[in-house]
Amino acid sequence: MEMAEETMDQIKTRVIGIDIRLDKTTYGIVDIRGEIVAQNFFYTSDYSDVNDFVSVLADKLLVLMEENGGYDSIRSIGISAPSASSVTGCIEHAANLPWKGVIPLAALLRDRVGMAVAVANDAHITALAEKAYGSAHGMKDFVVVSMSHGGLGSCFFSNGMPHLGAQGFAGEVGHACVEPNGRQCGCGNKGCLETYCTENGLIKTIEELIADSDKPSMLSDLEKMDVPSIANCCEAGDEIAIEALRRTGATLGLGLANYASILNPEAIILTGNLTLADKWLLRPMRESFKEHVFPNIKHSTRILVSILKEGERDVLGASALAWDVKEYSLFT
Repeated sequence: MEMAEETMDQIKTRVIGIDIRLDKTTYGIVDIRGEIVAQNFFYTSDYSDVNDFVSVLADKLLVLMEENGGYDSIRSIGISAPSASSVTGCIEHAANLPWKGVIPLAALLRDRVGMAVAVANDAHITALAEKAYGSAHGMKDFVVVSMSHGGLGSCFFSNGMPHLGAQGFAGEVGHACVEPNGRQCGCGNKGCLETYCTENGLIKTIEELIADSDKPSMLSDLEKMDVPSIANCCEAGDEIAIEALRRTGATLGLGLANYASILNPEAIILTGNLTLADKWLLRPMRESFKEHVFPNIKHSTRILVSILKEGERDVLGASALAWDVKEYSLFT
């Protein structure tokens, strides 16, 4: 009986999930049932040196652990980050982060906190969250596309497993070209899908339409131009706002049609702030998708909007990644 109790005491029932974005980093403790026990954040943009960032992150994690069950209750850590590879554990040449080059993030944090750390691309993490807790639950073949402020990431599952590619960068549909010699992308290429189908891309389209039009627009008077305010202008009948989202939706539908024609997924799940445009984006996107997709799968591929909360999705996905990494502790 004593041996059995001792063995059970060694089972760790919590992990840490971390979501690194350009503006802020969110971190939380997640239990074995997928409940977020505690969560906090700090501003990524305050740290131009990645070593300073990792040091601050490690300190904040240790504080959170001590306040919520102690260090010994945590099994491992999972991290979601742009341009990260789960194969190497590195952030590699991220176009939208202040740290350039190859950043061995998993090793840097592991050395500071003394436990196993796994790192993956933010789109991969989003797909893990959707598979475990969201719209893809029960699916084996699906695509998740995340459209945030400046980036468009994607990950796809095939036969129940994420397809990551040789270096961990499979699914980069955001960097598929939809306009030869089009807009300059942060990756170095031109005409990438993410230069048109993100909030930044939408605002660029609006600026071009306003410059080429004599029509008055409510958009010109907005204090802050973001997806919800642009959608509000559509509701009020603003022609330029409606046309900007129509063009964005049409381009997105084309990109998704090409993606689906190659993969034949059960569903494509959309996440990110661009989905807040609702029907003004989704209606032209669905029309374009049906026009361009391989006819045999036109009616079998569903396009869904994620049901998970934006502030929790990637913390949960990172926690799912953490459960899969081999347990390691510097102190035991």
